[in-house]
Amino acid sequence: MNEPSLLDTSATGGSARAYQAMVMKCVAYTNGRRMGKDIGIEQISEALARDNTFVWLGLREPNGALLDKIQEEFGLHELAIEDTRSAHQRPKLEEYGDSLFLVVQTAQFYRNSVQFGETHVFVGPRFIVTVRHGTPLSFSKVRERCENMPESLAKGPGFALYALIDFIVDNYMPVVDSLQERFERLEEDVFKHRFNQQTLEKLYDLKHELLLLRGATTPLLDICNELMRFHGNIIGQDIQFYYRDISDHVKRINQAIDGMREMLTAAMHVYLAMVTVGQNEIVKRLAGWGAILAFPTMVFSLYGMNFKTMPELDWPYSYPTVLGVLALACALLYGKLKKAGWL
Repeated sequence: MNEPSLLDTSATGGSARAYQAMVMKCVAYTNGRRMGKDIGIEQISEALARDNTFVWLGLREPNGALLDKIQEEFGLHELAIEDTRSAHQRPKLEEYGDSLFLVVQTAQFYRNSVQFGETHVFVGPRFIVTVRHGTPLSFSKVRERCENMPESLAKGPGFALYALIDFIVDNYMPVVDSLQERFERLEEDVFKHRFNQQTLEKLYDLKHELLLLRGATTPLLDICNELMRFHGNIIGQDIQFYYRDISDHVKRINQAIDGMREMLTAAMHVYLAMVTVGQNEIVKRLAGWGAILAFPTMVFSLYGMNFKTMPELDWPYSYPTVLGVLALACALLYGKLKKAGWL
């Protein structure tokens, strides 16, 4: 027996709730203004038939049935849909006929670590579809911002795509600031002059997160450059400079990441060098005490041989004299080692 489709309005209550959880918003805009309430998936074709109208659909981790329906409604390429079924894609921009498929990574700082997610975007001359994977980041603010700028939104899905990418990029900077604060706290631990394995592990974890964040931001430079130069059917000349602004933001973020990575690498080198110096100091102290104890050990070993002709065996002051000479020799050796910085 086939399971009830999440697209069927006669489906069970549980399926209907699951469907509502996957479809965030589906709105039609005419001349940059919202046309009434949200529309259903089955009304998309009708909305696309209107003049000067485009549809903005937001999905969150949709299932296969919903993706198949979306593919049918918007005429999306099967390879792009196949990529959307898998949430582990690298940031990229691909062209399929008169539509584009983008993958952008999102980042949020949560509970002292960076959470990464993916947003897949289908954009054409009359539609934009966003698919969120593995991220709690909501795009409701993006939609509100665009709806408050109807003249800009009238330029079509190209402006909505700009607002979406710009929002994602703006969320990178708080992540960088949070990582910077965490690095400053680790710096204090580095210069406490004592080895702590947890500090070293945290330094490596921070470096790993910076590499992941760099991998999320760097591809956006190529994506923005391509959007500025090509795809004029979606990205009009009057909105191409918006993507140049995004590119400038990404460059600043990358500079901040690269600067932190250099400081982090230097801190790790300094930390390991300080650990080595501390170990050398310990070895020097052990060697110094070993030298001090070597002299009385040698003398006592001679007396332990118990020769009959051992000198001064019959002298009543021999024992205290030997102890005094040893104490004086050890004191002189201790003074020289202390002066040399070994003790």
